[in-house]
Amino acid sequence: MEKIAIFPGSFDPFTIGHESIVRRAISLFDKIYIMIGYNANKQSFFPIEKRLKWINQVFKDESSVFVKLHEGLTVDFCKEVSAQYILRGIRTSSDFEYERAIAQINKKMHPEIESVFLLTLPEHTPVNATIIRDIVSHGGDASMFLPQGLDMNEFKVEK
Repeated sequence: MEKIAIFPGSFDPFTIGHESIVRRAISLFDKIYIMIGYNANKQSFFPIEKRLKWINQVFKDESSVFVKLHEGLTVDFCKEVSAQYILRGIRTSSDFEYERAIAQINKKMHPEIESVFLLTLPEHTPVNATIIRDIVSHGGDASMFLPQGLDMNEFKVEK
């Protein structure tokens, strides 16, 4: 049986921390679906089409990584793609508490789905999408926190 994981998030934007988690998990799973969750009622910073393009670009040479959009429960997406695992990155103890609660609810709803937590690399601990959005919205250079090879001009915000 194939080991299939999903890595869910809004990825607004996808950071070097997200990239690191996926790259480190490639050897653990046969397939990884990066699930961009979206809510039509919620305002995003970067358009979902750009996020989809950027993540696909980052993993263009990885045949076991797929990027999909999903609106709804993460566990429903797991069933849709026959995933048995939900992959999550943990930066801090508060991340752990938050992710633990979600994992326990997901386990209660769908006992066959396991959550797998990977600790971020120490140098990625302070990197989060909120801070990157703040840097970009104020005209700063966030390139050191984003995957290499992306067009940084696409991250500039018109003032």
